[in-house]
Amino acid sequence: MTALLRYHSALFLRSQRWLAPLLLYAALVAVGVRPGDPVLGSLGIAAAGLVPVSAWTVRIFLTQEPAAARAVVAAAAGRSRAHLAALLAGAGWAVLAGAAAACAVTATGGLAGTSGPAALLAGLLATTACALTGGAVGALAARPFVRAPGWSVAALLLGSLAALVTTGSPAKHAVTALVADGGGGVRPPWAACAAALLLAAVTATASRRAGARLE
Repeated sequence: MTALLRYHSALFLRSQRWLAPLLLYAALVAVGVRPGDPVLGSLGIAAAGLVPVSAWTVRIFLTQEPAAARAVVAAAAGRSRAHLAALLAGAGWAVLAGAAAACAVTATGGLAGTSGPAALLAGLLATTACALTGGAVGALAARPFVRAPGWSVAALLLGSLAALVTTGSPAKHAVTALVADGGGGVRPPWAACAAALLLAAVTATASRRAGARLE
């Protein structure tokens, strides 16, 4: 699995496809967060911006291989393992971007009413929840479920929006918890992070099984 993760990450980095989602996320954080703003609210904004970025990144990982290369990797490592590695690598890169943003926001945000370590923990949990939720959206908006690029992008955008506004969504719960606590104590969104992990696991299983049947 480690070799597959390295393979997918190398393709991602060499193709420079990481530039578009990274620049989008940097722009979202730069526009939505200002130094000195309440740190919890700023962390909520940074986490929310990660949902479409994570969905986009996972979709890139699932679609970046040429068909011939995908067939070779599937024959060598197994179609299911190769598909899982692409999902894990895409979500992993999104989590890393969110963690970096959470550290930067905590370092520059206003800590009135809370402590830096507590705020950072809440921010890391929220960004993880949003990254995993966005990754689930990206998995459902890409092959094998949606093959046409236009429909795939539309599903990604609509799914990301739904993940941020739908009651019961782990991403919405995590962001709401931080924004609501912006003026006071910290309640780390453990439940949202656990729910996002479960959602990602269920989606990954469904995607792997569908891929094994349809491709």
